Formats: sequence, structure tokens, C-alpha cells
Amino acid sequence: METTSDRGRDHDVSGPDPAAPRQRPPVLRSEPPPRSTPPPAPRPGPAVLQIGPARLTSGFDQHDRIHRAAHERIHGRPRPLGLGDLTDLAAAGSLCERDATAFPFARKLRAVADAAADRATRPMVVVDGTEREPGSAKDTVLLTRAPHLVLDGAVLAAGALGAREIVVGVVDGTAAASVRRAIMERDMAARSRVVQVSASFLAEESGGPIRGAGYTGHAGGGDGAHSGRDVHGPGRPHGAHDGDGRPATPPGRAPGHSGGTHLSALLSNPETLAQLAALASLGVDEYRGVGIDAEPGTVLLTVTGSARFPAVVEIPSGAPLGHLLELCGADVGDGVLVGGYHGAWLARGAAAGAEVSRESVAAAGGVLGAGIIMPIDRRTCPLGECARVARLLAADAARCASCRPGLADIAAALCALAGGRAGTAALRPLREAGRLASGGFTCRHLGGLARFAASALGVFTADVAQHLSRGTCGRPVLGLLPAHTRVRC
Repeated sequence: METTSDRGRDHDVSGPDPAAPRQRPPVLRSEPPPRSTPPPAPRPGPAVLQIGPARLTSGFDQHDRIHRAAHERIHGRPRPLGLGDLTDLAAAGSLCERDATAFPFARKLRAVADAAADRATRPMVVVDGTEREPGSAKDTVLLTRAPHLVLDGAVLAAGALGAREIVVGVVDGTAAASVRRAIMERDMAARSRVVQVSASFLAEESGGPIRGAGYTGHAGGGDGAHSGRDVHGPGRPHGAHDGDGRPATPPGRAPGHSGGTHLSALLSNPETLAQLAALASLGVDEYRGVGIDAEPGTVLLTVTGSARFPAVVEIPSGAPLGHLLELCGADVGDGVLVGGYHGAWLARGAAAGAEVSRESVAAAGGVLGAGIIMPIDRRTCPLGECARVARLLAADAARCASCRPGLADIAAALCALAGGRAGTAALRPLREAGRLASGGFTCRHLGGLARFAASALGVFTADVAQHLSRGTCGRPVLGLLPAHTRVRC
């Protein structure tokens, strides 16, 4: 299978960006360049790799950022589609949200349209590029380097829905600047805006991009833990809430606050909208020509942890997960975290035998979730790594009365186990979390941490035994899993 990379390539070899600042030509000599010559600028963000055909990352080997003219040479300009045609296209391409919900995009489009009709209002299209999950970089990479592909998808959805505005929510300043520049290149400033919000794994600022745009209310459709943005999928537990005790809302509906504006919005992430644009550009047959039938196309994954070559990787669905790990130089050690901090740990053998698809990863005992792959090697204490993550999630949930106690119990148990202060009785909250994880929680944030902790007990059994008997496994905690919090065990 063909593998390509954007590392070590020239910059923008197919033509300069007219809006980009002029740079000096390279110095073509064998001796060191003079001090006045600036070194080549590094590519923005993490490395990007491709296994198989590049679709969403097409052109990344030639451009740091794909400007409007280059984008149209690569992807063309999609023609507008009505609601029925776009819904049919998304259904024919089996397009689902590229997040933990995997909700069918065609159903989401129809739900938002129906909600807007019920309220006699024009909806918004919200591109949620906030990427609050630590370790994830795929959406930021798209917004930074291929903003026009994401905007193509947003414009298609906005045109079909008759939306009044497109709002792009971001955390990263470079991504925000890239999208603002793309909006100006497309002359869309009158009906589009970029909103920067604060970074938090727990989306307690539910609907942050919308509130930042000057509206109150929540939008349906996304992958936030508490925001009501995950309520559109099947199997939502009874009593699900938006983090403040209110019942969760159906997709596309926004509960009004006192004196607030009732709002209907399509909330989707950058990869999903980029996939929509690719589907419209390629057509159904060509789009489905890559990947597996149930999940056609390519997938963007962020590989971090102990990988020697951390990267955002575009890979066809159905490709071997082991090949991906090998490409990124990952020493798996005893386990791989798949799906991020709401995901699950897979043992080394299970990860090596799994394919990149929701169905295959689930059969191996995990969830593909937000598309984050975090192997850890044997240099670090896996239980200590898990305890740091649990502290992060518990700290982020400090304002949520519904899930705070459960999160605190799980975090305390993991900290005690990692710190050598736990007897077998201390494992009770973790084992109980494992039983509850399969039965559903009213809070998806709590359910995600329960799955994370329970899978760690199942994968790192030897380490658990050592910590119970000796108090330690003898390895330090290197912090291979990003968990920036001041809270300590």
C-alpha cells in the first residue's frame, strides 16, 4: 500500500499564494548560508502522512496552506445542491459524523431542516473545530492547511438548509487566521465568521462557538460530552442531560434560555464537512471506491503517545491498524489507547489484529471515537499515565454536579492504585465503573472515563498486580498521554 508524507518536501511548488508574504529564494550552495538568509520555515502543525490515496490531504505535499486557486485546481468547485439532493448524496456515500457519535449525516441534515421549519427560522451551520480532546490534531490540521475544503462542505450544507450564517469555532490561533483568510479569499465575510473559544476537554461551555457568535442556546449535532451535541445518535440513555440538569435536546434544536434566542443549527466537525465536500467532488462511485463498504472513504487519525513519528494520518477505512502503528514508529508496549480519553485500551495483540473501522475496533473491545491512537511503550508506568488522565477529566468536570462525584471516585481510585496506596478494596470503584460502562450513563463524559479506566484494568493486569503487591511497577510516569492539569493525586 502506497505511503506518502509531507515531510521534507518543497513548499508551494505548484504556485505561490498571491496573498502570502514574499520570501527570499533558497541559497543554492554547498557552504553554510550567510546569517542574513532565513532558514526554511517549518510546516505548520504536526506531520501529515498518507497511506493509500490522499483525498482530504491532497496537495499537502506541495502546499503549507492550500489557497483558493490551488484548492480549485485540486478539488474543483462543487455545484450547489438542494436539501433533497444533498441528503441523498450523503446517504449514498454512507457519510457519518467523524466523531464519537458516528451519526448519519443525511439524517442530521433532515433533522436540522425539520427543526428550522418547526420554528419558522433559518438555521446556522456551525463548524466545531475546537477539538477539545487532548492529543487530537486532525481538525486543526484541516482548518490550518485545507480551510477551503472544510468551507466547501459548510457552504454545501448552508445552501441546502437555507442557512443564514456559517460560524467556525476554533481554539488554535493559527487555524483561526487561516480560516479568516479563506473567508476573505471567497468573499464570504458578510455571512461567515470565526469564533475563538477557550480549550477544555469537557465542553462545559456547551455551544461555545454559537455563544461566541452572539447567540444564546445550544446546537444539536457533534461530539461534546455535555453540550447536547451528542444527543442525535441512537441509544441515548434515558435522562441524558446537557451538563446543567436540563434534558438533552433532539438534533438541530436549541433549548432557549430565559430571554434568549431560539436557534436551530447544524453542528459538525471539520473532517465531516471536508468528507462531504470530497463526496460531492468525487461522486458516489469514486468516493466509495476506497475503504470498506460499510464505512467508505478515508479516515483521519491522530497518532501520538510513544510514537516516534507522531502525525495526522489519512488512511482508507479497513486498513490494518498495525500497519499504521508501524508507519508512525510506535512501540506499543502492552497497550494502545484507541478513541482518545473517551475510548478504550486495546492489548498489543488486539491492536495488531484490528482494522481501521468502527466495527473492527469495537470487535476488538475498543471504540474508534475521535480518531486518536495513543500507544505507550514500556518506559512509562501505564497506571500512572491513566491516573493523570483521570485527574484531568475530573478537574474539567468541576462544574458538573451530575458527573463530578463519579469522576472523582474513579480518579481517586486510579491515583491510589498508581501511587501504591491501594488495596484490593480500592479497585471496587473501577470494577463498578466497568460494569456500568456497558450499561450507559446519563453523562457521556462519566461513561467515557468509566470505559477508559475499566479497559486499563483489563489490559494492564500485570501492572495492577505489581502495584497492589509492591506499591509500584518500578517505572516512572513520563507523561506520554497529554494531561495538562495542576490537580495532583
